[in-house]
Amino acid sequence: MNRLSKIIGIFSFILVLSTVKVSAQVLQNDSTSSSNIANILVQYSLFAEYYKNKDYKSALPYGWIVLKDNPKKFVPWIYFKMEKVLWYLHDSTKISPKKAKSIENKMSYFYNLAVKYDSANRGYFEARKAFVSEKWLKVNPDIIIKEYEKAIKYDSTISSYYYDRLGQLYKNQANDKNNYKTKAIDLYSYLSDKYPNNQRWPDELEGLVENINELVKIDKKAWNLDKENLGKAYKYAIVALKAGKYENAIPALEFLVKKSPNTPNYWNQLALTYQKVGKLDKAIETFKELIKLKPKNKVNYLNLGIVYKNKGELARAREQFLKANKIAHGWGIVIYDEGLLYEQAARDCEFNFNTKLVYLLAVNTYKRALKIDPTLNQAKERIIALHDSIPTKEDYFFRGYHSGKVLPITGKCYGWINRNVIIP
Repeated sequence: MNRLSKIIGIFSFILVLSTVKVSAQVLQNDSTSSSNIANILVQYSLFAEYYKNKDYKSALPYGWIVLKDNPKKFVPWIYFKMEKVLWYLHDSTKISPKKAKSIENKMSYFYNLAVKYDSANRGYFEARKAFVSEKWLKVNPDIIIKEYEKAIKYDSTISSYYYDRLGQLYKNQANDKNNYKTKAIDLYSYLSDKYPNNQRWPDELEGLVENINELVKIDKKAWNLDKENLGKAYKYAIVALKAGKYENAIPALEFLVKKSPNTPNYWNQLALTYQKVGKLDKAIETFKELIKLKPKNKVNYLNLGIVYKNKGELARAREQFLKANKIAHGWGIVIYDEGLLYEQAARDCEFNFNTKLVYLLAVNTYKRALKIDPTLNQAKERIIALHDSIPTKEDYFFRGYHSGKVLPITGKCYGWINRNVIIP
């Protein structure tokens, strides 16, 4: 059968198919004349038939006719198929250099149509346009950068490959007159966070900065240039904290809790930072705000108790530890911290029998912690360390105390404790 006969056969098939399946989809609510509609339908059907048979060379001209006459009629199918046709022919060993060049010259036109009419896949086609501009057409790098940026703006979920292409362009084109280096750092920071198991992205990031202090300066500049941007403020704060520049992080964290007061993480980071720089009163107030947001979070009470402990307010510290333990229905580490309070109280006072009883209370508290969490090796270490500080049998004997007797903790230093110990 010659080529003409094949085409006539295809026409017959198309005309039958169109009356059954396509007319409802393609012709509904269309103001185009029936003759034009039929022509578009025929052209697309020819394209689709050749495409199905992988005769891409024959399919191509019909695809161009369809896109020229009505680029939005067959959006769900035409653009991905045409792209495959164009790429296959371009990379084919049978195609002449002249024909390959002709395809290259039409790629921007094709992708512009795809971006305009296939809105569901706009980001993908814009990224592909950028890639073709970069690899085939040798377009100005600044223009390619804008194309990749536009693709990501259209669809942030596009392949990380295109993110990386943009990152490499940022790196190669960075100079003192643009902010491409900062953009590259932001891009690879994003990829590092999104794909934590891919070492490629942290390696790229480390290669962009000489040290973390430089990264702090870069992120600070980025935030200062976009002062109302919460994302940039948080990024700067976190990098500053990683660099140990706690004072630098505070303004950004204070900005964040002001702008987004219902975000617990901002309050937590600010409270911990206040604590690190010794601003304990501010840390206390900040943890209290955090507890208002998350009243069932045991860690918040633990952290507030630690701040009170650092201030020497041991009774208030214990109050918070007890709240944390209650919420957790038994929490070994917070009971261990309670024991540390008794140790701290004993060390700050004159060493006498009452002090020995406080050390015994600490030991008993560590033992309670171990019952809940046997892995608390630090509790075991404290019990051993206090062996010579607790009352001896002679201490009890000379005072007439016998095993099982309950002794209250007394003395000016220990009025807040209000606990008893039992003689072993």
